[in-house]
Amino acid sequence: MSFNVESFIARRYLRGAEGKSEGRRFLRLITWISIGGVAVGVAALILALSIVRGFSGEITDKVIGFASHVQVQSIRDEPLQGAAMLSNILGNESIVSTAMPIIQEFVLIRRSSNDIDGVSLQGVGSLPDYISSSLLQGTGLLEPQNGTSASSVSGPGIVIGATLARQLGAEIGEHLTAFSIQGGPGSGARGAPRVKQFVLTGIFETSLANFDELYVFVGLSEARSLLEYGPDEITRFDVRVNGGVDYTEAADLLDSRLDFPAIARPVTDIYRSLFAWVSLQQSIIPMIISIIVFVAAVNVIGTLLMIILEKNREMGILASMGATAAMRQRIFVRLGLLIGASGVVIGEVIALVFALLQMRFGIIPLPAEAYYMNTAPIDLNPVDFIVVAAITLVLCTASSWIPARHAAKVLPIHAIRTR
Repeated sequence: MSFNVESFIARRYLRGAEGKSEGRRFLRLITWISIGGVAVGVAALILALSIVRGFSGEITDKVIGFASHVQVQSIRDEPLQGAAMLSNILGNESIVSTAMPIIQEFVLIRRSSNDIDGVSLQGVGSLPDYISSSLLQGTGLLEPQNGTSASSVSGPGIVIGATLARQLGAEIGEHLTAFSIQGGPGSGARGAPRVKQFVLTGIFETSLANFDELYVFVGLSEARSLLEYGPDEITRFDVRVNGGVDYTEAADLLDSRLDFPAIARPVTDIYRSLFAWVSLQQSIIPMIISIIVFVAAVNVIGTLLMIILEKNREMGILASMGATAAMRQRIFVRLGLLIGASGVVIGEVIALVFALLQMRFGIIPLPAEAYYMNTAPIDLNPVDFIVVAAITLVLCTASSWIPARHAAKVLPIHAIRTR
């Protein structure tokens, strides 16, 4: 194994950085501050990237849980005719995983004469998987419930959000009454309200405040009866595509297969403002946090300059012993690289430990009404660790070039004479 003098000296300067006798600890402190600055920058950037990615993933999963990947609906803002034929068209597409028929209208829902609210009623063949996994209470059954005793309740099931349940004061097993004043699809008439009673079988919570307050789920046949939809009429299809398929491309493909007035829209268009907000955070936050890494790398310049001033005589001695200017320059370039590498290792360990603690204990809480979740989400990606480490090492090495050039220009006689 060959012995590398430049690396050996650089490691000695890093481990035993000391100044003159009257301030020996100061230079060591400055060196550790420089390493700490790099570590904090690296940890902050990795955590920021992980949180933003986790936040984006959580919001996307929640919205898709409600709205699916693509929605097929009428451009005329009226029910779709020929639901059976449309179902066959969608089912024959290889990219389509499921196509769920939905009947949706705004209705009033009442628990008592004082507890009443407007909601978006969704008639579904079965409760969506995302809603089922988000149930706080109950079973989420939508089929008619048969009473087995005088004290039990009967009727078709309904599932509502936790926010709405609190506003109505509703509990599992209670009757809720839905009122529709629409005069049937496309009629525009308003007559006597149609009424249907449901049994509350489930309460879900997604932390999407508007969704938990607005949406309620009932069986498809019950919604068709309440809203006077025809046997082959629906509001839309919620289409899920196979994994790896881009939503926008899938929507364009399905749209080309459909006849007017049916259109296919990706979820990113339906909830454009919400996804734009997420995209803004993805682009801005990492850029701002990256400044920390840049500033920490620039601090390496000051640290190395101080070390060079303190080691001026040693540089002169090395030069008198035959060390070339290029050799002395490489010593401090490698010292800058060692400072950066030490900061990267410490920073990545800090980021990993903090991320695991957050994933396990949720130590960073968030107001659900503002961020749609209770704790900051974390999505660790090995690529982040690799890319941040590479960029930081490049910046630290580049920053050490300026003081290294200064060290290479030190004249041996002048350096040895300097006290």
